[in-house]
Amino acid sequence: MSSRKKKSAPPASGSGPQTPLLDVFMPDVSQRVSLSLFQTPVSAGFPSPADDYEEKKLDLNEYLVSRPSSTFFVKVSGQSMTGAGIHDGDLLIVDRSAPVADKKIVIGVINGEFTVKRIRKKGTQLFLEPENDAYKPIEITGDMDFTIWGVVTYVIHKV
Repeated sequence: MSSRKKKSAPPASGSGPQTPLLDVFMPDVSQRVSLSLFQTPVSAGFPSPADDYEEKKLDLNEYLVSRPSSTFFVKVSGQSMTGAGIHDGDLLIVDRSAPVADKKIVIGVINGEFTVKRIRKKGTQLFLEPENDAYKPIEITGDMDFTIWGVVTYVIHKV
């Protein structure tokens, strides 16, 4: 379960109400939700002989959320990260306390707007790179108001 929290950018001076930019959900780890987990992995290559099925319980919060106080669920809007398996409507699990490193997928905030991209450091330059050739990398320059909001740890989408 999760509780919903809207994240808004600060309003420009003299502007009207804040415009929500990102749907952010906090995980509710107060309740355990255990689902069935088969211990025998399913083959993604050639079929394997059927083993005896041993069933255990799996709590998705326990599996996906290592730091509940700094972990959020964020809904994706757009196509710039399809090459990384992130699609419009997907749910990202984002850890705001995870270390940022070159080539990690992050949620960045540029001049008050959120974006999901792969962070790249090339020499002294910093880029946010899409995973779709229809989009161009964003070079982070000194005149931009830029922060890294969090590191994407998992993506959840329908198949």
